[in-house]
Amino acid sequence: MSLLAILPLFPATIGATEALEQLPIHFKTVLTCIPDFVIYSDFEKDITGHHLHDVFDQVDNKIRNSNPDFELYNNLRASGREGLDYQTLFGSGSGGATDNPGWKLDKWKFMPKVDRALSHRPEAKWFVFIEGDTYLVWQNMLEWLSRFDPSQPHYLGKHMYIGSVLFGHGGSGFVLSNPAMQKVSQRWSEAKAEIEAYTAGEWAGDMVLGKIIKDVGIDMFWGFSHLQGDSPTTMDWNVSELGRCYAPATFHHLNTLEYETLWAFEQQWLLDRPPGAFPRFRDMFKGVILPRLRQRRDSWDNMAAGTEYSAEKFGKLSEDGRSALSSAGWQAPDSFEGCRAACERKTDCIQFSFSHGRCTTSTEFRLGHAADSPCLDCSNAAAKCLEPGGYKESITSSNSEAFIQAGWMMSRVFNYVERLEGSCAHKGAEWISARLETGRL
Repeated sequence: MSLLAILPLFPATIGATEALEQLPIHFKTVLTCIPDFVIYSDFEKDITGHHLHDVFDQVDNKIRNSNPDFELYNNLRASGREGLDYQTLFGSGSGGATDNPGWKLDKWKFMPKVDRALSHRPEAKWFVFIEGDTYLVWQNMLEWLSRFDPSQPHYLGKHMYIGSVLFGHGGSGFVLSNPAMQKVSQRWSEAKAEIEAYTAGEWAGDMVLGKIIKDVGIDMFWGFSHLQGDSPTTMDWNVSELGRCYAPATFHHLNTLEYETLWAFEQQWLLDRPPGAFPRFRDMFKGVILPRLRQRRDSWDNMAAGTEYSAEKFGKLSEDGRSALSSAGWQAPDSFEGCRAACERKTDCIQFSFSHGRCTTSTEFRLGHAADSPCLDCSNAAAKCLEPGGYKESITSSNSEAFIQAGWMMSRVFNYVERLEGSCAHKGAEWISARLETGRL
């Protein structure tokens, strides 16, 4: 899905396979702040009184009827959402899996939705596109955009490359000014067949749009740190480039609980904030992340990614590597306490995880998420299943609730908080509104 926000309006695009799962939380939270919005989808219908417009109704019929990417769309038109089977609804992998039917169709949405959005709201100054699992910090987005001239062609995005093509990542949200929208729409009307042929050979619609925007002479403005590709629970808070005093405008990959948590934080912030203040990364860390950190959390995956201690890893060590391994390292996979000791021995280790003979220590700093059952999901950071072969058999009813345990070095966490306080104590929110000579921010 892509929610397209028009300031002071708010249009959007969402896939039918995601709409019922992702849209309701938007209607209960951020969209309550936005006076007008439009939602585009691959299936026209109403959800809780809100209309979803068919984004493909102007795509060439030959493309829709002949390209296999439109199989999902054609099935929806013929049988509705009720006609989709489980595999089609949820795909065969993650939301970004290239063999997911919804993902195949998604790439075709970007160009027509720009054209349709402009036709729906031709007088809007700004168009902000987000996706169904993107959280929009509306007050920060408005303040950030006030630092740009909307009469000029602007394309603001979280930088990403596919090959040599630089584009704004769709899930992180991207912004087009009205003049930029007009240029893209004109290009679409003049070279529709050429663009559709190009789209057919690619896999990411946000990349296709980024290329067309470059073709019409508009460079992308690098919007990181304001635009984020991760959620507050999965992002690495130890990334120096993040800029703790900056004000985030978007987060990505949020579930319903995370939406509700951020929304509650924002509402409290609005009640307590000093006049003219905007929530920064520093404030969100202190209000959302810090209260949830513990010396130990059972059944929790903090996505620790770094040095792994396990029999498997030990077996691959060279003789020199085995000799260099400390006694704490050898004992790290034996217990949660042993894993903690291995982390404590490293001055830059701030968190660790332990799971049945596997210890991972990390200099990255994440909250992570609850792990309700073995191998229920995969760790995005480690890109591997939490339950290696054989672990399932070793889990009994007495310890199944703690098959993975997370820990943080809380003294180092508090030192981190002190550094946050020192770096932002006398500053308001900082904003990125000038391009460096390299084009990077």
